[in-house]
Amino acid sequence: MKLRSLLMASLCATLPLSLPIPALAKADAAGKTAMPASSATALDFERVFASPSLNGPSPRLVRISPDGRYLTLLRNRDDDRERYDLWGYDRETGKWRMLVDSTALGAGRELSEAEKMQRERQRIGDLKGIVDYGWNEDSASLLVPLDGDLYLAGLNGKVTRLTNDDGDELNPALSPKGAFVSYVRGGRLMVGATGKAQQAITPEESSDTVHWGEAEFVAQEEMDRLTGYWWSPDEAHIAVERYDEAPVGVVQRAAIGAEGTKIYAQRYPAAGTNNVAVELYVMKPDGSGRVKVDLGTDADIYLARVNWSRDGKTLYVQRENRVQDQLDMLGVDPATGASKVLFSEHAAKGAWINLTNNYRFLKDGSLVWWSERSGFGHLYRFTDGQWSALTKGDWEVSDLVGVDEKAGRVYFTGTMDDVLAPQVYSVDLKHPGTPRRLTELGWANSAVASKDASTLVISRSSPDQPPQSYLADGTGKRLAWVEENRLDAAHPYAPYLASHREPSFGTVKADDGSDLHWMMMTPADMKPGEHYPVFFEHYGGPHVQTVSRAWLGGLPQAIVAKGFIYFRLDNRGSAHRGVEFEKQIREAMGTVEVADQRAGARYLKSLPYVDPKRIVTYGWSYGGYMTLKMLEADQGLYAAGISGAPVTKWELYDTHYTERYMGDPRVVPEAYAASDALGDALKISDPLLLIHGMADDNVVFENSTALAAKLQSNARPFEMMFYPGHTHSVKGPRISVSVWDTIFNFLKRNGIEGGPGKD
Repeated sequence: MKLRSLLMASLCATLPLSLPIPALAKADAAGKTAMPASSATALDFERVFASPSLNGPSPRLVRISPDGRYLTLLRNRDDDRERYDLWGYDRETGKWRMLVDSTALGAGRELSEAEKMQRERQRIGDLKGIVDYGWNEDSASLLVPLDGDLYLAGLNGKVTRLTNDDGDELNPALSPKGAFVSYVRGGRLMVGATGKAQQAITPEESSDTVHWGEAEFVAQEEMDRLTGYWWSPDEAHIAVERYDEAPVGVVQRAAIGAEGTKIYAQRYPAAGTNNVAVELYVMKPDGSGRVKVDLGTDADIYLARVNWSRDGKTLYVQRENRVQDQLDMLGVDPATGASKVLFSEHAAKGAWINLTNNYRFLKDGSLVWWSERSGFGHLYRFTDGQWSALTKGDWEVSDLVGVDEKAGRVYFTGTMDDVLAPQVYSVDLKHPGTPRRLTELGWANSAVASKDASTLVISRSSPDQPPQSYLADGTGKRLAWVEENRLDAAHPYAPYLASHREPSFGTVKADDGSDLHWMMMTPADMKPGEHYPVFFEHYGGPHVQTVSRAWLGGLPQAIVAKGFIYFRLDNRGSAHRGVEFEKQIREAMGTVEVADQRAGARYLKSLPYVDPKRIVTYGWSYGGYMTLKMLEADQGLYAAGISGAPVTKWELYDTHYTERYMGDPRVVPEAYAASDALGDALKISDPLLLIHGMADDNVVFENSTALAAKLQSNARPFEMMFYPGHTHSVKGPRISVSVWDTIFNFLKRNGIEGGPGKD
């Protein structure tokens, strides 16, 4: 279950960009910009979701060309925040230009159901225009998928259309040297020389349950693996996944739309049921020489990651067992498919393996690898069968940015200085010591690196500064701004800056003595002696952190502008606090998280300016589940609850996510019975609003209808708002306004309005 809360957009990594504009405000020494004085303007939901974005430009997918000269990214339009075009920055000339205009090329045709679902897995289903692209190794052209077809865009301005038909082109890619174009269509892998027609290189199967070159549902949804084929660097071979979903149970999923209902017989691997049967093959680009990879004798495994060695002579495969407490790194001979275990990663007792992309295979055959073996996520080097630690301590490496092998430096983001504000660090590859911090404290940072990691693009934000980005060298020295994103008079947020509220931070104690971090924003005009309502937003699920010293965007500001205190708290089970902190939810979902949020609510009630009778709790997805469990556990503690797209019964959710944290329901049925939200649903006595997209294929609509049916059959009052045609993320310029107006109208009907309380 990926993070999907409607309040979490500000925590997603973005890399702002805009063309130069007149400088009406200068950045101070820390890079923050001062605004001219202006009168306060109230921020409302209409403006929060309108264009242009209040955050300033919100580009995606920053990449650096293989030769390091160009920086490219997808930039959204001022008049349509969901539409993206491809832009490039030439470091030699210092100029930006649009490389591909999505409106000039796109046909605007309807995407296939397969591509729509794949976009939903990536949480980009609401985006338009260009949503992905890839560099050619020659650094002279890029592969650009657009509206179901493929284009090759040259830096010389020439754009060549590679496909022009109604078929799918899923997971398109240029081969490493640019000689071939590949994609998946109709469950088969298609390959052809660039500029030529592509042909199927995998067999035609007799059953439509067999797929070649695709990632299965749980790989896309839960494992952060979106592809099912991998080119060798010399283009001599392709590793191709084959999966058969025949063993997986069929769910008759109704996608209820405004003008009709479509029924999909979806293969959905619910917890405790069969997964797909996965195989891996290696073949030549024309499909010949196909050999099967030996994945071991246990067929009930997850194909977690696949990579090639730098010389293309070895295929590396990460194999995870069904219980998810062991991960094996296999070394595979591409000529024969024979494999051997190079090393195994074992989870701590009572914990699980957290899959990661934080690893790099180096030219000398060694490996930089992320592991939680010490109790915290850190980097190690694996050389000739021996391990050496690159980082250590009671903090976490959150992202491996790159490895500069020439300079012998490893770049990463981590929480060594502040768990709420990740910084960019470097450490010596051969003689690691204390990591060197390359970024400024007080900012939440992320970074990407060039292929050789000699250049970084650092993105940062703070509670009072929307995301900025700049080019930096290996020492962290700023070479040039990519975008200051100045909060000047031209910035979309300028009219609201005078009423901007910065958050405060603190901690409360959990039952086990752990510090629980919270964040709070208060209305500007709070009067001494008065009491104010609280909008208590939570997620609560594992592998997520919601309290951060990052820019929060306009939505919390609009809530505060309504006279509410805005509050978040990260409970046990959340990310970046180490294994012991996270694993406490194992086979116990809906327990420690509820207790920790209760501690937050009791802390709020102790504050002299909080109205203890007007604390509202809200969450989406896992947060929606949490709302239900919180209302069931503590009647009267919360004035009302809003539950968006909740899981109500964990047996309805997928294998990889659910079994990772809850175990197998066939083995621990009692844990599932205790954790579901249906068994104690009749204990809910406080006002409840239930929201769900009626075409949700992730947390299927049945979760909410099962809860609604139980409450209705027992004459228990509640309210609900269901959205026809919308999937798990119910969002869009107008629909989002509907969602939030619905929430606050519900609160008003229940006597919960912003501002000081009335005696």
